[in-house]
Amino acid sequence: MKLLAIRFSALGDVAMTVPVIDSLARRYPQHDFVFVSRPFVAPLFGRMPSNVRFIGVDVKQYPGLQGLYRLFKVLKKEAPDAVADLHDVLRTKVLRTFFRLGGVRTASIDKGRKEKKQLTRPHKGIPNPLKTSFERYEDVFRRLGLEVETTFRSVFEDEVADVSPLIPLTGTKGADRWIGIAPFAAHRGKILPERIMEELIGLLSSMTGYKVFLFGGGKAEKEKLEAWEKRYPQTVSLAGKLKMTEELALMSRLDAMVSMDSANMHLASLVGTPVISVWGATHPAAGFMGWGQSEENAVQLDLECRPCSIYGNKPCRRGDYACLESIQAVDILNKIKRVSNDESKE
Repeated sequence: MKLLAIRFSALGDVAMTVPVIDSLARRYPQHDFVFVSRPFVAPLFGRMPSNVRFIGVDVKQYPGLQGLYRLFKVLKKEAPDAVADLHDVLRTKVLRTFFRLGGVRTASIDKGRKEKKQLTRPHKGIPNPLKTSFERYEDVFRRLGLEVETTFRSVFEDEVADVSPLIPLTGTKGADRWIGIAPFAAHRGKILPERIMEELIGLLSSMTGYKVFLFGGGKAEKEKLEAWEKRYPQTVSLAGKLKMTEELALMSRLDAMVSMDSANMHLASLVGTPVISVWGATHPAAGFMGWGQSEENAVQLDLECRPCSIYGNKPCRRGDYACLESIQAVDILNKIKRVSNDESKE
């Protein structure tokens, strides 16, 4: 059997498919799995079992209905027995319709849009958790007749990632605790205020035995991270300096990662690194916590108004972003020390 799985974006959502696809491929070595996504996510699939193949597609080259039909003809050459739509947007709906009309079995993800909308209504108490994205991906394959138990640990499996080529940038890892910090996200409702993040970096920089690595991309982020690198000792900006494969290798050697509800949380999760995740407008109950991560390590405030958004892209109902503005840098620091087994500095 050959199964074609499609998920074009976003990076975090594609990263969340990795544990499921990897586990499926190991459970069904007699089947072939072809994963279709944007080319830049290819490194996430580079160390998968030999029965997994990645196809990178620049969707801009296939605009409109005619473009999608051309893409369908390209993918049809794979002769899949089934198609798993892990995205369920207009583009993938059209593609799976073409396949279905051609006699190929298809199944698509149930994103739970109605229950997620209910989750963001004002309420009292801790919201009931919804299905995780991992469970929703698993359900798609079950509808195609494949049982899956996701047992994934790391893209590096039991190997220790080679970071020796990065030594000129990172230095050699000795007794120091290496802490990654990814302070940015796609939307305002998921970004910790700059003053709080800088305070956290300053606290870590002032402590003996810690080295901080700053993750980010884009011109504005790069400028900010480089400014912090200059201001605080034992702090290294990685913005624009590493390929994704190198980022994954370095993340695997971190003692802890601090991340917003963003792609970096999921990348660190794919290499088995504990993540202190910071949540504002969004909430782990929506099902987007990183693979294998504990909600005990999440930093979040219990407010009646949150979660107010699934993706963090809606304006704050209160207008003050209290869910982020009221977080204390020391609370994040304490979780870092606990996760990195540094209780002595409490």
